[in-house]
Amino acid sequence: MRGPYRFALATAAALAGGIALVTPAVAAPPPLPGRVFAPFYETYLAPHTAGIVATAQASGADYLTLAFLQAASKTSCTAEWNSNSFQPLGYYAAGVAALQAAGGTVIPSFGGYSADTRGTEIADSCRSAAAIAKVYESVVTTYHVTRLDMDVESKALSDRVSIARRSKAMAIAQRWARAHGIGLQFQLTLGVEPQGLDRKNLAVIRSAVAHGVAIASVNLMAFDYYLGREKARLAMGRLAIEALRSAHRQLMRVFPGLRPARVWQMEGVTLLPGVDDYPRKTEVTYPAGAAAVLAFARAHGLNFVSIWAIQRDNGACPGTVDSNRCSGIRQRRWAFSSLLEPYSG
Repeated sequence: MRGPYRFALATAAALAGGIALVTPAVAAPPPLPGRVFAPFYETYLAPHTAGIVATAQASGADYLTLAFLQAASKTSCTAEWNSNSFQPLGYYAAGVAALQAAGGTVIPSFGGYSADTRGTEIADSCRSAAAIAKVYESVVTTYHVTRLDMDVESKALSDRVSIARRSKAMAIAQRWARAHGIGLQFQLTLGVEPQGLDRKNLAVIRSAVAHGVAIASVNLMAFDYYLGREKARLAMGRLAIEALRSAHRQLMRVFPGLRPARVWQMEGVTLLPGVDDYPRKTEVTYPAGAAAVLAFARAHGLNFVSIWAIQRDNGACPGTVDSNRCSGIRQRRWAFSSLLEPYSG
């Protein structure tokens, strides 16, 4: 990582030792660079705030996308990490402050597959857009961040009411941020196929646009295609690029007043290192495929590049399908992070 790590390591050590920390107030949230590599960090695997700094230091990733903020229950308007009362909204504040002191920051992510299937995505559980916006605002002020990620999947893609409610809440939060001199950005993380976004995913984007939300990035999850007819291993890097091209054509229709280059700058991509969920093991992303996507991202100026997730970025379990803790391929530790981290800037 590029930032000075003495303060971060001291903070992590103090946290590990159970020392209570008082972090200094941040006058203004540190902005993200125009291009950012921010791998997803699975907070449910590492429920200790010191792990954020330790992972960032070891991997070299200055920026992390923290997954996931979810509602406390199916009827709640409060958010916790992973719907876990032991991980309240501010649980990672000290670790994030340490990362920011070292020159990095985080993108807190709402939703995720688990929340989108059990009704604990806050736009599904909370019936008030104003209350949801207050939660978004609390995350901004608690973590001193300028971007929030909305990971919308599964059942949440079919709930038109909650989609509209989320869009309204994002618009309210952006107006609040502007009034306070904060450039709050929203990112939509959506599933994609090589042929592009389906109508449900496009509807999430169109709803945000219709409600006046300024979208910083449409982050495409380029994995879990489940292409059942394919018998051989797929060229996942090539398919990710195909998905980006297909989505770009669609987004040009969503944003007809923008130039193609500007729309490219609104796109992002998330790869899954190694073997994804598909049990036939034909969908495997190798570092070479990630390198091809990186070259494409540089050529087209994509806003955001990521992996799902950084805890998988090691070769500890060759042949394993969809492990949260390893890639399932033979690789050196942090191979994907080391390759993609220089994209930030």
